[in-house]
Amino acid sequence: MKERTQLDKTLKPHWVWAIALGSAIGWGSFVLPADWMAKPGPIGAAIGFGIGGLLMILIAVSYGFLIWHFPVSGGEFAYAYLGFGRTNAYICGWFLALGYMSIVALNASALALLFKFTIPQVAMKGQMYSIAGWDVYITEVLIATAALCVFAWLNIRGASFSGRLQFIFCVVLVLGVAALAFGMFTHSASSFSHLQPVFNPEIPALSAILTIVAIAPFAYVGFDNVPQSAEEFDFPAKKAFSLIVWALIFATLIYITNILFTAVAMPWQELVAKQSIWGTGDVISGAFGSAGLSVLAIAICMGIFTGLNGFYVSASRLLFAMSRAQILPEVFGKLHPTYRTPYAGILFTMVICLAAPWFGRQVLLWIVDMASIGVAVAYFYTCFAAYKFFRWSGNNDTVMEGAVSPARKFCSLLGLIASLVFVGLLAVPGSPAFMGVPSWIALLIWLVIGAVFYGVRGKAFRQIPKEELDYYILGEHSHLASGFHHQVPADTDEKAAP
Repeated sequence: MKERTQLDKTLKPHWVWAIALGSAIGWGSFVLPADWMAKPGPIGAAIGFGIGGLLMILIAVSYGFLIWHFPVSGGEFAYAYLGFGRTNAYICGWFLALGYMSIVALNASALALLFKFTIPQVAMKGQMYSIAGWDVYITEVLIATAALCVFAWLNIRGASFSGRLQFIFCVVLVLGVAALAFGMFTHSASSFSHLQPVFNPEIPALSAILTIVAIAPFAYVGFDNVPQSAEEFDFPAKKAFSLIVWALIFATLIYITNILFTAVAMPWQELVAKQSIWGTGDVISGAFGSAGLSVLAIAICMGIFTGLNGFYVSASRLLFAMSRAQILPEVFGKLHPTYRTPYAGILFTMVICLAAPWFGRQVLLWIVDMASIGVAVAYFYTCFAAYKFFRWSGNNDTVMEGAVSPARKFCSLLGLIASLVFVGLLAVPGSPAFMGVPSWIALLIWLVIGAVFYGVRGKAFRQIPKEELDYYILGEHSHLASGFHHQVPADTDEKAAP
C-alpha cells in the first residue's frame, strides 16, 4: 500500500465561507440581469432565483452531513465512491473536472469581456478571426491569459494565502453590491412602478420561472467547492453546513438585488427591448456616470477574481483526490515542496484553460452549458449517497452520529429529486432550458474522451483492493466506510473487481 499524501489544515471558517460565496457569484450576476428578466419579468426572475437558492440549500443538507463525516479532498468523487463504488466515482469526477475547468476558463474570458464593455479602445485591438459569430482579439486573449497565470501562481502559493485573498475579495464584492443597490433604489429617476408588469404577459409565468430555476445548478455552483477543500479545514468539519447555507443565502440575495436594482431604473420591458449587451451597465452609467460604472466594474472584478480563485482550488483538489485514488496519473497527487499545494493540478488546469480564449466566448458558452449537466449529476450522486446513508428510524448508537434523522433523509430525497429535475430541464427535449446542438456535441466529445481514458486506466483501478482504496480516498476516515457500506447495498463495481 502506497503512502497517502495529505494536505495541510490551514483554512479558517470565514475563508471557507468566502470560497463558497465568491465562487457562486460571478460576472453573470452583474452582466445578465436584463437577459434573465426577458422571459419571466423582474419578479419572475427574482422568484426563480429564490426557488433555486432554496433547492440548493436542500441539496446542501446532504453535502453538509457528508463533509462532517468525510472531510477529504475530492468531495463528490468521494461521496459517489461511498454510495455507488469506484466506476460511479470516476464518472462523477470526470463530469466535475470538466465543469470546474470550464468555469475557470469562463471567468478568465469574463475579465476580457469586462474590458470590452468598459474600455473597448484597449480590449478590441488586433482582431484575428471570428468563431461562431464572435470576433477574437489578441488583446482579450492576452487579458484572459494574464488572469489565468496570475491566479494559478496565487493558488500555488498556498491555501491560506488564496483563502485570505478570497475573503477580502468577497467583502469588497458585498460592499459594492450594497452601494449599487442603495444608489439605484434611492435615485430620483428610479421607481418600483418600473417593475410592472411583474411577469411577462406573453409567456406563462410558471414556464418562464422554470427557465431561471433550470440555471440554478450553474448560477449557484461554487458552494460545492467547500467539500473539495474540506481536508484543509482547521476547524470542525461539522461547521461546513452552516457556512454553505450562509453563503447560499448571501448569493441568493445578491442575485435578486442585482435584478431588482437594474429593473427599477426604467420600465423593464423597455430595457429588455433595447437588447443592450449590458443592461445593468447602461442603467448604472446613466444614473451615476463613470463613477457608478467604476463601482460596478470593481464589483464585477471581485466576482471574477473569487470565481477564478475558488475554482482553481476545486479543480486542483479534485484532480489531487482522483490521483491519490490512482485513477489519474501520479503527478497530480504531488505537493509543492515549499507551499504544500497540489501544484500539478493547478498548472494543468491553467494550461487547459489557456486554450479557451483562442476559441471565442460563444464556443466556451457551449461547453459551460453542457457542464451544467455535469454539476447536476454531481448533486445527484451526493444527495443519493446521503439518502442511502440516513435512516428514517432506528438507534443512533448502531450507526454514525446523526444518521437517524427523518428530516435529513427527507431533505436528501428532495435534493435528489431536484437534481433530477435540473438534469431533465437541460436534457429533455421540449423543456424550457433544453441545451442546443453545439452543447450536446461538446458533451458527447467529453464522454467519449472519458470512456477512452477509463478503458486505458480502468482495469488497474478496479483491481485495487477495496480496503486499500478506502484508505486512499478517505484516509483516517476509512474506518467509517465499512459502516456506511453496511447500510447500503453492495456495489456492482466492487463485486466485479478481482
